[in-house]
Amino acid sequence: MKLVKSLLLGSAAGIAAVAGAQAADLPSRKAAPVEYVRVCTAYGAGFFYIPGTDTCLRVGGRVRAEYTFGERWSRAQDSYGTRARGRIYIDARTATAYGTLRTFVRYDVTTQSGGYNYGGPNAGTNRFNSATGGVSDSGLFLDKAFVQFGPITAGKAQSFFDFYANDFGFSVVRTSDRYPNLLAYTATFGSGFSATISLEDGLTTGRRPFAAVAPFSAAYEGQTYPDVVASLRVDQGWGSAQLSGAVGNRGTFNVLNGASNDDVGYAIQGGVKINLPMLAAGDTLFLQAGYADAAIEYLGWNGSGNSGFGRVATFSPNNAYVDPISGQVDTATAWNVVAAFRHFWMPTLRSDFIGSYSEVKAVGTGVIGATVAGAPIFGAAKLDPKELIVGANLVWMPVSGLDIGVEVLYSRMEFKNRIQDAKQAFLGGPIRTIKSDDAFTGRLRIQRDF
Repeated sequence: MKLVKSLLLGSAAGIAAVAGAQAADLPSRKAAPVEYVRVCTAYGAGFFYIPGTDTCLRVGGRVRAEYTFGERWSRAQDSYGTRARGRIYIDARTATAYGTLRTFVRYDVTTQSGGYNYGGPNAGTNRFNSATGGVSDSGLFLDKAFVQFGPITAGKAQSFFDFYANDFGFSVVRTSDRYPNLLAYTATFGSGFSATISLEDGLTTGRRPFAAVAPFSAAYEGQTYPDVVASLRVDQGWGSAQLSGAVGNRGTFNVLNGASNDDVGYAIQGGVKINLPMLAAGDTLFLQAGYADAAIEYLGWNGSGNSGFGRVATFSPNNAYVDPISGQVDTATAWNVVAAFRHFWMPTLRSDFIGSYSEVKAVGTGVIGATVAGAPIFGAAKLDPKELIVGANLVWMPVSGLDIGVEVLYSRMEFKNRIQDAKQAFLGGPIRTIKSDDAFTGRLRIQRDF
């Protein structure tokens, strides 16, 4: 029995020795090292290194829910509107020998109804349009897409003419807030001073870059070159200041006599942003003023977005119009002033106070005071609108990145000559004309940024 046991143990030991020798002859494969995502602190919070590269990336976005309420104008119009908007953006930056290489892309997707489809300066229930009274989906909208390489900016970006671009508040005021396709060069001089020259394509902002108007008609002659925008800016601890100007071709065509011109439109603007930490941390005041001749879109008039005459009309002013008596093309001039103040009552509670006043001269297509058989004659009377917009809100920030707030906006428009009362027109019955009108709009917003 002892002999059998010894033979078995010996055999097992031999097999183990042979197996160990064979295993030693096999090649060894070690697991690949794991490359963990590293935080990038060079460009602020939220950036991380793309594994295997020296590029820092930040991915963020926003979800916004809004509800607006205003005066109902007819049975065909809604007295409220709702909006849901989703936003996603990617910001990639790489340090190079020539400066930072930055690529930025931002997309918005929106579903809205009711008052949000009517337009007007406060995007509330101000302008009636039966064709857009239902629900509308904007689809995938490219808000920004640009490359910055050292001093060069190329792509779709904020216009270098803009300063206060509706930074505060839920609603818009009469100011320039544009995202054209552009090609710009920025020179920095130290101590926060910089200067920029930019070639900007106004067609990509949704506005009309031309002036060609006759009674009830218009024509487009095309552009011969993009707008040239220049700005001088300073950014320091106390705040910022900027002086900007724009000049561009504005082809005009008089459909009454066939005359055409290659007019040049221009706009100038100055603004200052003042930090007020002595009041509360984060308090900021914007003050801005501008003037334009045949380029009134640079003051927020003409085109899409916050254009139009509020609820008293359903059109936007052009850069020029044809005088019905002389047949001459007159350019439109405009000026505006803007103020915006943000105050923190406490770290989690703030208010914005916004306002703008603007006047436009030589704007036609209105109602002439004469009547035939008791009815007004429609023609090309000069309207020369004057507009006031003021608003205020209260926003609660219970946690970082979440805003819950309410806002009230008041807008008033006055005209040089009488214009048809849009409310009376849509209700039916005799035509009534007015020289001024106003509107209140309320809005609730819940927004999460991440």
